[in-house]
Amino acid sequence: MQTPEPGRLFEEAGAAVAELARLYDGSVGFLRERFDAVLGSGDTTHRYRAFYPEVSIQTMGHARVDSRLSFGFVPGPGHYATTITRPDLFGSYLREQFEQLLRNHGRPIHVGPSKTPIPLHFALPEGSHVDGARAERLDKPLRDVFDVPDLAATDDRIVNGNFEPQPGEAMPLAPFTAQRVDYSLLRLTHYTATSPRHFQNFVLFTNYQFYVDEFCILARQMMSEGGRGYESFVEPGNVVTRSGAQAPESGVAPPRLPQMPAYHLTKPDGSGITMVNIGVGPSNAKTITDHVAVLRPHAWLMLGHCAGLRNTQALGDYVLAHAYVREDHVLDADLPVWVPIPPLAEVQVALEKAVADVTGLSGYDLKRIMRTGTVATIDNRNWELRDQKEPVERLSKSRAIALDMESATIAANGYRFRVPYGTLLCVSDKPLHGELKLPGMATEFYKRQVAQHLEIGMRTMESLAEMPHETLHSRKLRSFFETAFQ
Repeated sequence: MQTPEPGRLFEEAGAAVAELARLYDGSVGFLRERFDAVLGSGDTTHRYRAFYPEVSIQTMGHARVDSRLSFGFVPGPGHYATTITRPDLFGSYLREQFEQLLRNHGRPIHVGPSKTPIPLHFALPEGSHVDGARAERLDKPLRDVFDVPDLAATDDRIVNGNFEPQPGEAMPLAPFTAQRVDYSLLRLTHYTATSPRHFQNFVLFTNYQFYVDEFCILARQMMSEGGRGYESFVEPGNVVTRSGAQAPESGVAPPRLPQMPAYHLTKPDGSGITMVNIGVGPSNAKTITDHVAVLRPHAWLMLGHCAGLRNTQALGDYVLAHAYVREDHVLDADLPVWVPIPPLAEVQVALEKAVADVTGLSGYDLKRIMRTGTVATIDNRNWELRDQKEPVERLSKSRAIALDMESATIAANGYRFRVPYGTLLCVSDKPLHGELKLPGMATEFYKRQVAQHLEIGMRTMESLAEMPHETLHSRKLRSFFETAFQ
């Protein structure tokens, strides 16, 4: 077992982050060395264990913080702590959280080893390949020699509001534990075929490859012209094209695309844009947002197609969601359907302005092509094949103007994870009115509309990126008792 070190107090955020990095690197280095030794020698007579670092703060009273803030402070006096992983990836984020805590509470931050073991799977370098034949020759299962992931430590009790500390246990300082973060980092690599380090703080989700194709064309053109403020373009396989370059300089494209490929227009400070093709359905929408959430992005938006439910809508019209009917069911156990998902003013205004800027329309004229209203999300793609009387009646009572399979899930998970969210859809068919896309119509529709829709989404994200983080992160998303970390 790794020998634990005594903790230290810090009054400077950068020094605290550096200490976390030192402790973390020492722990994973210890596990990697022992793992290589065990595979080489076959000796399984010892058990090896190392621990995540932990950061904590002890507050003595009720601080009078700026009431406009939505994060950066604890709700009351007491002991608050969280385990930390990958300081190399989260260094800037951690520094910002620490600075807020130090400023709002005037108390030092304690950094030291935790009592939570690091599973071997999470200690290996990103992209590691373990020789299965060597591991199979061991006379004991790996779990008898090293710690393995513990599902009891990777749940969402904190963000779901179900966390109840045991006697003497600290209150949570962050929305996710280190093991929960590590689990999602591995899942992100698996689902998107890109490293988590490439993900940006502003994420576009889409349910159509057409949008990704357009994004790639635009991104490559931007790189060839010097980047237009972006540093690089990253594709699946961590294929990186730098600004000013005509072709990628590193990475290998995978032989086939992953389930939810991700593409990244990066900036040095992470304020660029990531686009993910999540495919169709609420299950995919929940899966990807469950994992992207641990990166603590500043906003995510859904750009996709929908069924227009009103006769006054035309193909190509936009729908700006300000409410959701949740019939996706994948989040019912985590976020009951009676919980309202409110529109966020900062995101709504940015989306509407972007539509106006790109289309050249404003005021009353903008209503010709964009309608603000309720979006219904369902889990049955072929709902039209049922007796339509009952679902149509419910949609009418809800005042829904559009129907899709992902938007409410993405918005609800944004609400659950305290990530600002928004939805701008494009009407691609009107099944209640007999307007289904014919092959030729569909091709022309996609050529005309996708580029404009994508430009609107990207302008929205660039506008949100210019806002101070404290302004963008809405107090609407915070419950009675919140973690201090954003």
